[in-house]
Amino acid sequence: MTISSGSPAPAVPALDVRDLRTQVFTDEGIVRAVDGVSFTVGAGETLGIVGESGSGKSITALSLMRLLEEPSRVVGGEVRFQGRDLLKASPDELRSLRGDRLAMVFQNPMTSLNPVLKIARQLVETMVVHGRYSPEQAGQRAVSLLGRMGVSAPERAVDSYPHQFSGGMRQRVMLALGMSNEPSLLIADEPTTALDVTIQAQILELLRELNQDFGTAIVLISHDLGVIARVCSRTIVMYGGEVVEDGPTEDLLADPRHPYTWALINAVPRMDDAASTSRRLTTIDGQPPDPLNHPPGCRFAERCPFRVAQCDVHPELAEVLPERKARCWVTQRGAALTPRTRAEPAAVVSAERPEPVARAEAAPILQVRGLVKRFALPRRGFFEAPRFVHAVDHVDLDVRRGETVGLVGESGCGKSTLARNVIRIHTPDAGDILFDGQNIARSSQKEIRPLRKRMQMVFQDPYASLNPRMSVAEILGEPLRFHGLVSTSAEVRSRIDELLRTVGLNPKSAQRYPHEFSGGQRQRISIARALAVDPEFIVADEPISALDVNIQAQIINLMLDLQERFALTYLFIAHDLAVVRHISNRIVVLYLGKVMEIAPSDAIFTRPLHPYTRYLISAVPIPDAAVERARRHVQLGGEPPSAIAPPSGCRFRTRCPIAKPVCASTPPPLTEHAAGHFAACHFPDQLN
Repeated sequence: MTISSGSPAPAVPALDVRDLRTQVFTDEGIVRAVDGVSFTVGAGETLGIVGESGSGKSITALSLMRLLEEPSRVVGGEVRFQGRDLLKASPDELRSLRGDRLAMVFQNPMTSLNPVLKIARQLVETMVVHGRYSPEQAGQRAVSLLGRMGVSAPERAVDSYPHQFSGGMRQRVMLALGMSNEPSLLIADEPTTALDVTIQAQILELLRELNQDFGTAIVLISHDLGVIARVCSRTIVMYGGEVVEDGPTEDLLADPRHPYTWALINAVPRMDDAASTSRRLTTIDGQPPDPLNHPPGCRFAERCPFRVAQCDVHPELAEVLPERKARCWVTQRGAALTPRTRAEPAAVVSAERPEPVARAEAAPILQVRGLVKRFALPRRGFFEAPRFVHAVDHVDLDVRRGETVGLVGESGCGKSTLARNVIRIHTPDAGDILFDGQNIARSSQKEIRPLRKRMQMVFQDPYASLNPRMSVAEILGEPLRFHGLVSTSAEVRSRIDELLRTVGLNPKSAQRYPHEFSGGQRQRISIARALAVDPEFIVADEPISALDVNIQAQIINLMLDLQERFALTYLFIAHDLAVVRHISNRIVVLYLGKVMEIAPSDAIFTRPLHPYTRYLISAVPIPDAAVERARRHVQLGGEPPSAIAPPSGCRFRTRCPIAKPVCASTPPPLTEHAAGHFAACHFPDQLN
């Protein structure tokens, strides 16, 4: 007869990590990439891991999955998955676990999906190889999973190849793969990086549903604190390869107890932060510690605004509040960190140009009227009628001197195509583009060339737009020589040094190549190249996409400083609406090639008139767990229409929650409803 003790045995956590240490053995020395990391994840819990690039987040995830490649090795610690130490598991045991009870969604789905295999083959193989389903059952479940993940027409989608999907759709396929065998633990490494806000919101909602419906424990790695606030119940913050703070997400974001967490939160522009009068963001000075030679004391001390003498001694991760741990001498003494402050912009104005005219009174430097751009699709048969993608469809736009106009919308709405037409990389099919009064819509490239000195573009991916075979000096010197702005080698060197100092880089780095810089530094080089010819107008196409919050804040501050210093005018494209609100004077909302709304930045967020704008705003996560979980998110119905055959009438009507019969028959005109506030909607301001 067994006598019960009266208290249940403690539940075994889904994942229990103890003193994990991963090192990279290089010719220069040993890199301590993960240095004594410990945490647990309970069944049905979602844990967030945040930190700058290089803090050790992704290598921690790869260490947990035993997916490291030489010269990286786990050198110590325990990784217990449901009580079993994965670090001692044999290759056969690991193969039986991965993709079955233990799954991972990688940051870049295109590198994780086999490009030569159809989606059906990859999904079915994952289920069949673990013996959970027969091939027939797996085929049916593959269709069901894709439908559950929000993939439209899943019966057709399973017969497609990965390259035939958008980034958001590929990420949904990766989630379907990860959940195909209903794992006990899912590790998601930056699953929403570089996705627009609506796709990101859908992915996060899927993660939350999977967590609730299957009881799956989730480890979510992200540099976006809004994403963490929306999904995670608990969060750990990593810096220099170690955990510096651990606690419930709501408490950690509202009252950070480590200066690094405090700095990350302050570096994030908040969509709901209308009270801030400064356009500059708080940034973290200096660079992360060298992983080859960590300092003996606190690893954040050199960058910390709260540093004390005791920081010369390395602090342990200790309890500072109930359920809260921090690796900080200041908060371990019981002190709280002061509220955030933002530095005022430096009062620097170039002597070469006058201060910009007040934006409301300034004349437009760019006027776009009736712009149309279509892309022809290949014919599927000789007798088939020509088909076109209607990328930009009769767009009107003004950009005044000295202002920043933000351009927002989902992926595929025509933002980048509009930008490339404005800058005349593409030739429009119809319409007018007046740059400083000169119509350049049908100008030849020879006629456009002299204007290149006055208008420039900063591209989304600096690594793809910078020639990898040219040094920084050659990249910056090329436009100077081409436009005849310098005459001697000494002038070229002097101008290159000046440009690098202007964007916050050391002139000594001029002889290095693009691959030798970080993502944020490469973006600074792209900005320097655009500034080299002394432009008046710059188109910035997603210049901060996929950058971590501190680098993002540095780039935003740099662009604001340069605008004040050189009287620049920006057309700024981004999928992060919080950033767009922070940097823009006016905002233009695009949907399926059409302008839905134009308004001053604050007005469009405080009183949006178009249902699509409200949907975009509701999809943006706010880095405050209490606020985020209390928000009302706008829900849309129907499927997004095709840009090949856009619907008649209002293009948003197939998804609009307030659509009426008139929306199908009559396209709504772009009408001014308040001073400078235009909306293309038959029923503005009726979405409660």
